[in-house]
Amino acid sequence: MNETNLEDLGSKLDRLIAAIERLGPQPSTAPDFTQAECFVWSAEKTALDPVPNVNRVDIGLIKGVDHVRDILVDNTDRFARGLPANNVLLWGARGMGKSSLVKAAHAAINHASDHPLKLIEIHREDIDTLPKLLGMLKTSDARFILFCDDLSFDHDDTSYKSLKAALEGGVEGRPDNVIFYATSNRRHLLPRDMIDNERSTAINPGEAVEEKVSLSDRFGLWLGFHKCTQDDYLAMVQGYAEHYKLDVDADRLVAEALEWATTRGGRSGRVAWQFVQDLAGRLNQQLKN
Repeated sequence: MNETNLEDLGSKLDRLIAAIERLGPQPSTAPDFTQAECFVWSAEKTALDPVPNVNRVDIGLIKGVDHVRDILVDNTDRFARGLPANNVLLWGARGMGKSSLVKAAHAAINHASDHPLKLIEIHREDIDTLPKLLGMLKTSDARFILFCDDLSFDHDDTSYKSLKAALEGGVEGRPDNVIFYATSNRRHLLPRDMIDNERSTAINPGEAVEEKVSLSDRFGLWLGFHKCTQDDYLAMVQGYAEHYKLDVDADRLVAEALEWATTRGGRSGRVAWQFVQDLAGRLNQQLKN
């Protein structure tokens, strides 16, 4: 083989080695938490992506959940001040503002407190990478709310064990500067038929069910969200209309809001917001904070 062919082969080998290295896991870099108040955990990149503009509403616009709102804000405030606080599971009816309340409570505490918090969203499918994320956070001087929206587990899904260990059960335990907030439509995070199947097939049914249900026990606070009354629904609509200064008669607002809820087959905070968006569009008005 002549010298030219050897050089060509060496060049190809160098390109091949570089391509293989790119396929492997990339070294993680220390996140810069001064970039934003909120971040999204990217498990694939082992990185935290800053979110400069967070999709959230003012906490005063979340109606019909005053009791759980106050509990969540108080828990968040204590955590921000370095006091004992609990992991929180917000569960219940769809569209009643569970995830909106988490983001609004974070903003409210940061606005009023001298101890700002960082909010980090972790996607449901990345729960099994929690230990890696916690390892990055525990050395920081900042305090973090880890937030997982619509958390639940299906059949043959064992990643809930990673969550159990990360919350309380691991050797190191949850870092003092981290708290976990999750929303779910299920109180026990697992489908009822999955729990029933564990009960019917296990040698010791009680132990099998306990293994599944104990995940929820890792959350010290369970905040329930229930379907709203007509008065709550109208309060949500009127709150949005006043906040965004929609030019509409009060009687017309109520009549159209009730008709909208009837066509949707139910009332909730999400339905109220969707109605307000539709109304603003018909009024040729922008929804600007």
